[in-house]
Amino acid sequence: MMTFDEFKKLAFESALELGCEAAEVYFTDGENFSVNVLGGELDEYSVEHSFGLNLRVQFGGKAGYAYTEMLDDPKSLVLRAIDNAKAIESDDVQPMQGRCEYETVEKPVCAAAKMTPAEKIAYAEKLEKTLLAADPRIKRTMYSAASTVRMTTRLHNTLGLEAENTDETAYAYVCPIMEQDGELKDGFAVRIGDKILDADAMVKEAVDKVSEKFGASPVPSGEYSIIMRNEAMADMISAFSPMFSAYSAQKGMSLLNGKEGEKIAAECVTLLDDPFYKDNPRAFDAEGVPSVTKKVIDRGVLTTLLHNLQTAAKAGVASTSNAGRSSSGPIGVAPSNFYIKAGEASYDQLIERMGSGLIITEVSGLHAGLNPVSGDFSLIASGLLAEGGRIVRSVDQITVAGNFLSLMQNITAVGSDLRFGMPMGGFFGSPSVLIDKLMVSGS
Repeated sequence: MMTFDEFKKLAFESALELGCEAAEVYFTDGENFSVNVLGGELDEYSVEHSFGLNLRVQFGGKAGYAYTEMLDDPKSLVLRAIDNAKAIESDDVQPMQGRCEYETVEKPVCAAAKMTPAEKIAYAEKLEKTLLAADPRIKRTMYSAASTVRMTTRLHNTLGLEAENTDETAYAYVCPIMEQDGELKDGFAVRIGDKILDADAMVKEAVDKVSEKFGASPVPSGEYSIIMRNEAMADMISAFSPMFSAYSAQKGMSLLNGKEGEKIAAECVTLLDDPFYKDNPRAFDAEGVPSVTKKVIDRGVLTTLLHNLQTAAKAGVASTSNAGRSSSGPIGVAPSNFYIKAGEASYDQLIERMGSGLIITEVSGLHAGLNPVSGDFSLIASGLLAEGGRIVRSVDQITVAGNFLSLMQNITAVGSDLRFGMPMGGFFGSPSVLIDKLMVSGS
């Protein structure tokens, strides 16, 4: 099998000889290690190696793709990509990024990712022991897991682009099952990067989350003042992020099409897409476009949608450096680090300001219970009831319903407790937010 450089050279030569205007290779080489300990024994142990090369050609003004996991026949791959280009009916221009310079990015050093397999197993075993010893109500665990991820990306084309990047990180999560007065409840806590090394803090968070669930019951249906706690709000931002894609807007699948410059959220809301965010920085996107930080919503006003080179060309604007792609798929649009900017009020201050209402700590059914095109949602939720600025009991078996843009317009305060969730097609984060009113269905 050829090296990447050998394969790239021959693929580019073949593409140009066969009449392509340009050619590009997107190469990924990664390794994922994961371990879970259950009952003192290894419940899961896996090492997965991913490897692939995606070729894109411009032929006759069309873009064609072909994918391989074997670097052994570049001309055949080029011919496949040309055939795919010939089958394309769309007239949309799909530009390629040429040679450019990138801002220096200081990536966080992740010592946890450099642990040996034996050290990772020992860490997961310690995690479960710490969890079981943390509270006598813990009967067992569902997860005491650790994972590490390394991914190298190489993006080169015939226009002189040479962009390369390696990311390495770790994450860990725990899920205890606790029993109190005959009730069984579970909770979840996760840490990313070297924050996993503080196992005690992660375990305490998980135990606290489970503890607040006991004795829960529904509340009467009606409109309530709501605090959407940081992790739940981050899940909402993640689920509705396709609404901010220029690709979705241009296909008629977003309410935000043509609304740049309009007020779509409360003045206290600023929504950022920041590729340079310290915990997950990147110098370029999946097309090699230099990273740009932008306020997607600036004090309530929609300033831009997220663009790759294709959607930007169609709209007559510059790319926002939000091209996304898998190793085997075509180029799309994807956020980088997408989050609501933190405010100044603490979580406790938000509760005091709300006075009486509901704190939503978890939402579920995000895939089935919401529509990113219309913005409507109806989600199973759980949380806490507050009265007079104090938490009085737990709440479950309720449904929160409304429209995402209405929710964003009804935010009256933004907390200081910015939190990111698990990386799922991007990093999504939010502080806790106070919402003036939201419909709740309960008892």
